Amino acid sequence: MKKALCGSVAILLFACTCLRAQPLYEFRAAWIATVDNIDWPTRGNYNPESQRAEYIRLLDMHQRNGLNAVVVQIRPATDAFYPSQYEPWSEWLTGRQGLPPNPFYDPLEFMIEEAHKRGMEFHAWCNPYRAVFNIGKSSIAPNHITKTHPEWFLTYGDKRYFDPGNKDAQQFVVKVIRDVVNRYDVDAIHFDDYFYPYRIAGKEFPDNATYRQYGGNMSRDEWRRSNVDSIIRFLSEAIKEENPLCQFGISPFGVWRNQDKDPMGSATRAGVTNYDDLYADILLWLKNGWIDYVAPQLYWEFGYKNADYATLVEWWSRHTYGRHCYIGLGIYRAGSNTAWRDKTQLPRQLQEMRQYPSVKGAIYFSSKSFVNNPNGWNDSLRNNYYREPALVPPMPWLDSLLPAAPVVKAVTPIPSGLSIKVEKAPGEHRVIKGFRLYVCYDEGPNNNFYNASLVGTQFQGDTCTFLGPLPNDKKLAKFYVTCVDENNEESKPYSNWPLRLEAQLFDREVWILK
Repeated sequence: MKKALCGSVAILLFACTCLRAQPLYEFRAAWIATVDNIDWPTRGNYNPESQRAEYIRLLDMHQRNGLNAVVVQIRPATDAFYPSQYEPWSEWLTGRQGLPPNPFYDPLEFMIEEAHKRGMEFHAWCNPYRAVFNIGKSSIAPNHITKTHPEWFLTYGDKRYFDPGNKDAQQFVVKVIRDVVNRYDVDAIHFDDYFYPYRIAGKEFPDNATYRQYGGNMSRDEWRRSNVDSIIRFLSEAIKEENPLCQFGISPFGVWRNQDKDPMGSATRAGVTNYDDLYADILLWLKNGWIDYVAPQLYWEFGYKNADYATLVEWWSRHTYGRHCYIGLGIYRAGSNTAWRDKTQLPRQLQEMRQYPSVKGAIYFSSKSFVNNPNGWNDSLRNNYYREPALVPPMPWLDSLLPAAPVVKAVTPIPSGLSIKVEKAPGEHRVIKGFRLYVCYDEGPNNNFYNASLVGTQFQGDTCTFLGPLPNDKKLAKFYVTCVDENNEESKPYSNWPLRLEAQLFDREVWILK
C-alpha cells in the first residue's frame, strides 16, 4: 500500500540521529523530604488544594529536567502522609499530628497518581526507626505508638527511636510497610541512612537492657548489626509477598567501611561509617538479595581528603553484587564552599558515575534545591545531560520476561507527519505503563531499530497516539514502536514494521508511505 503525504515542516521532539547519544536506561530521581517541611508541603501550607498545586509544580519541574522518578517521604517519624490504621497523620501535613486533611484527601494516592501520569516512578520513602523528631517541639497524638507502647522506644538526644533490638517493635515496622505495599501502587519502598542513630559525643545509645535480654554470646556491635539485618530481611520478604515487582531500595551513608578497618573498605577516612557506627551492613543485604538497589549518599566533592567522590563512586561500582547502584548527589551543596561554587562540580560528578556500567543513575538531594536553578543545573539537565528521556533500568531478577510487542491499529497522514495509533497486544496480561516511538533516517547498514533515535514516550494506559515526524531533509524515515511494562522491560518493536516513509523523487513536499 502506498499513500502520498504532503507537508513541509518536520516536528521533532529531539534531535534525531542514528546513534543514541545518552543512556536509554538511567534512573533519574529527586528526593522530596517532608520531615520538618524541608521540600513539601511548605511550612504552614495546610490547605489541601494548595498542597496539591505545590506538589504538581515540583513534579512538573522535575519532568522538565528529565527526571523519571521521585522519592517521597511518606513516613518521616512513625506518622503518615496517608490514612493509616497504625499511625497518625503527620504534623508536617496538617500542623498537628493526628489531624486529618480538611477537606479530606489521601496525599499518597494523589502523589502516586500524579507521578504515574507523567511516566515517573514513585518510591515511598519511610524511616524505619525514628519515632519522635524533636521531643521538645513535636506534637504527639494520643494514639501515637510511643504513647501506646512506650516500652518499645529509647530516647537519645532530643529524639525517640524504636529500640532496634525489640522483637515486637521490629514486627510493628514490618506490618506498617506491608500495609503500604498492599494498599498503594508504589514502585518501591525506600529507606535512607537512619538506622542506629548517628553518635552524639559523650552519649551511648541506651540499649543495655535489650542487649542483656537478647544479645546472647554476640558482642554489642555484632548484635546491633544483626538487629538491622533482621528487619531488612523481614521487610524484603514482606514487600515481595505483597507485590513481587515492588522494589526495596536503601540510600545509606556514603562510606560502608574505611580501608584501615577492613581491606574490603574504601580508601577513605570517614569519621562515620555504615558498618561500624550505624550498624548497617549494606554489602550483606546486597549479597543476599534482600534489597534491589543501593543509593549511597556521596555528597562530597572531587578531591575531598576524607571521602573523595571519585574514589567512592569507583568503590561502590565494584560492590553491587548484581543489584542496581544509583549515586546520591548533593545538589543542595551548590555554592556552599569554593569546591561547590565551581559550576562544573555536578556535571563532572554525573560524567564520572556514567563511566561505570554498574552505576545506573542518580538521586538528587533535594527537590527544593532545584527551584533556584543552582549553578544553572536545571538548564544543564534539560539541554544536555537529560535532554533525551530515559527509562528506569529494568530489574531482571524481579521479572525477566519481555512484554509482547504492541499492535499498530492505524496510521493516518496529517500535514505535519503521521498519526500512529498504538495499542497493547491482545492477550498481554502485564501492566503496560507506556509506549515508545523510534525513528532512523536514510539507508545504510546501521539503519535499524538498535540504532534508532527515540522520538517520544507516552504513558497513557493501554493505547496512545504518536506523531511521527516528517524526515525533513532526509530521503527516508523508518519508524518503530515498542511498549514498556511495569518492571521497565521494553518489548521488541511491532513485528510488521518498520514503517517506511520516503521522499518521492527527492521532492521534500511529497512523501510516500509504504
